[in-house]
Amino acid sequence: MLKGMTRLISRVHKLDPGRLLHTGTQAPQNLTAHLDDQVSSERPRAISRTSENDPAQHEQRHEGQHYNIPLPDVKALFPQGLPPRYAKQVKTFNEACLMVRKPALELLHHLKNTNFAHPAVRYVLYGEKGTGKTLSLCHIIHFCAKQDWLVLHIPDAHLWVKNCRDLLQSTYNKQRFDQPLEASIWLKNFKTANERFLSQIKTQEKYVWNKRESTEQGSPLGEVVEQGMTRVRSATDAVGIVFKELKRQSSLGTFRLLVAVDGVNALWGRTTLKREDKSPIAPEELALIYNLRKVVQNDWNGGAIVLTLSQTGSLYKPRKAYLPQELLGKEGFDALDPFIPILVSNYNPKEFESCLQYYLENSWLQHEKAHTEEGKRELLFLSNSNPGQLERLCACL
Repeated sequence: MLKGMTRLISRVHKLDPGRLLHTGTQAPQNLTAHLDDQVSSERPRAISRTSENDPAQHEQRHEGQHYNIPLPDVKALFPQGLPPRYAKQVKTFNEACLMVRKPALELLHHLKNTNFAHPAVRYVLYGEKGTGKTLSLCHIIHFCAKQDWLVLHIPDAHLWVKNCRDLLQSTYNKQRFDQPLEASIWLKNFKTANERFLSQIKTQEKYVWNKRESTEQGSPLGEVVEQGMTRVRSATDAVGIVFKELKRQSSLGTFRLLVAVDGVNALWGRTTLKREDKSPIAPEELALIYNLRKVVQNDWNGGAIVLTLSQTGSLYKPRKAYLPQELLGKEGFDALDPFIPILVSNYNPKEFESCLQYYLENSWLQHEKAHTEEGKRELLFLSNSNPGQLERLCACL
């Protein structure tokens, strides 16, 4: 076993000693030593960060570096919040930085070279648990928002198929169920992220809510959103109308539409929800899921569909499953086919070093041996270069 460990460590990527943080404990004795101290503390920052904060300008040379998203943009683009552990970092560091990684760069290249007159292309981010699929999706959302796209973001589709508190029989189709609470929360966040569009986009149909209330044809789409927020009983229908109007009008060229769904595998399979007689409810019987399935169809143009597969929160699937066929099942795979799969893998050596330096800069990693080659090798071994595991390890040190 010792020989095996020796061989493993010998294969560890050799880091450039000149890039390590200055670890001397004595004060510099002269000007030369002082300058050396400055250089050694500045180089890691250059490794871990880029000053290019516009995602449209990100290229291969930026791979492995962190870029900054202004906090007001974070609140506007991600009103529903970010992944809990990443959100904790943002609060602690008082900054939101994303690492520029190969999967996001590949997706950015595709989006920049898309012919939007053709049907929307589906991209599926997949990978093992903790590799950073959600944060890669956030990178794409930031890019599209900066390019003035309308973003239809579902931050966790699994929340729509389990532990829902209020299920009501749909007033539109008695065979389906409404989820007014989940729908009203989504409408509120959608409004925050896309408010500038809601007065510009006009409805193409008249929508009757009840005997006394209706939204006339040609009304701002914002009126539909407000109806769902103020009349929670109508929230599920309002979400369906928003989905339908955006799909229909994106092809007119007045706006680009990004459909971004995290955990799209929740749309097929099983739910934890049951009827009063304890019989299970299928995903397609939920009006929100039924309408979301229609949005991820590529029967519209003028935008793109970016999806992630997620083991976190996934129901009745093996913990190690991560391939599209495993998480989507035959029904889901056939429904999304054709799509472009993009693998999100563990950190490569450059990304691993950059992440460590970023944690050191922000004192997220404070162990006395964190600066040493021995400490880095141990973190590499324990985390297996998995971003999620590395973050958890460093948070405890």
